[in-house]
Amino acid sequence: MATATTQHLLLSPAELAYLHASLLLTPPIRPDGRTATQFRPLTAETGVLPGANGSARVCFADGTEAVVGVKAEVEKQARVPYLDYFYENKELRRKDRKRETGKSTATTTEEKHQFEEEGEGKEGSNDWVEISVEIPGYRDDDSSTVFLGTMLSEALLADGEFAKKLWINRRFHWKLYIDIILISPPLSYPLPLLSLTTHLALLSTRLPRLKSEADEDPMFDDDWDASQFIYPRPTTTTSSTPSSSLRPPITLLVMAVGDNIIFDPSKEELAVADTALAVSVGEKNADEPQEGAMDVDVDVEAKTTSGRQLRLLSVRTIDPPSRLTAPGVPNAITAAAWGRGNGPATKDPGARAAETADVEGVWKAPRGGTKVGVLGAMVNKVLEKGGVADEVLDGLDAVDLG
Repeated sequence: MATATTQHLLLSPAELAYLHASLLLTPPIRPDGRTATQFRPLTAETGVLPGANGSARVCFADGTEAVVGVKAEVEKQARVPYLDYFYENKELRRKDRKRETGKSTATTTEEKHQFEEEGEGKEGSNDWVEISVEIPGYRDDDSSTVFLGTMLSEALLADGEFAKKLWINRRFHWKLYIDIILISPPLSYPLPLLSLTTHLALLSTRLPRLKSEADEDPMFDDDWDASQFIYPRPTTTTSSTPSSSLRPPITLLVMAVGDNIIFDPSKEELAVADTALAVSVGEKNADEPQEGAMDVDVDVEAKTTSGRQLRLLSVRTIDPPSRLTAPGVPNAITAAAWGRGNGPATKDPGARAAETADVEGVWKAPRGGTKVGVLGAMVNKVLEKGGVADEVLDGLDAVDLG
């Protein structure tokens, strides 16, 4: 898969067995002394790239550091339907919509554009967002960087609301370039670090205020102080549109050892993980549910004191090193090569027993898949009221966006 998960640690079987036994305890004993739900300390700041529309830098306590820059440019629609240029068709659609709901068909100048101002006529495209990931020592087209970029874009574009924020009119839209750079070599699996940094960079992203109207060529205000955040700041006097996301999503790395669920694992802990998941969650206005979203099954009391409600956006399995074959291991002792006709297992009948038999003081990677109950418990742990996701979002709220 990617980066640190494919890096086999030079730990002896006895060291792996001791680490695995420590993580199986209740509560688990982690090598760095953290609790099961505790994240590594980090420092964060925004506005580190003056020439970008938004930027952020996050550094974990282990020295892993990432910088994200967001640049925006105006792009013309690749193809606009010819009939959409005529106002009459839009008026007919408005009349049909009002006729179905039993409302009056009286027309006024304000009503003509009301449905577009409310976002009903806005349609976004995933092509309007381009995410690139750069990791020291890896090519841009390496499977590691492509996989990380895919997971980040999948969470960001899952609900389709983010692309709508880039809509200008039926002829133009914003094109957003999100450049993610991991400055230091990956000392651990970098997905949580890249996700938190991207989250802060998008929160700090501003777009110039639009001065033109309707489908005119876009004209913007030159005063940067009048620019608008792509994710508007919540205020006490105004409420955001119910169908709009309140903030970007975050992706958390979770692993399981036995029945213990551990967040933000280090590379040593991933080496003995039974399973690992990348869980992406987003925040949703609780006033109105969104179609197609995987809302958390909670009641009114399951919301946080700040009114936050979380939605599950995506879940990805991550292959830990324990489930990968180390370089240089012959097929004769590789379980993946068994059962292929006259394979190594036939030539070496004792290979299967040597790899699967229990040996005291030696830890061996588990065989087979993960139980559905364990996967469900890991996802529920992320989404629970006042859980890790809420704590991470509360911590990011404390970062000054400028």
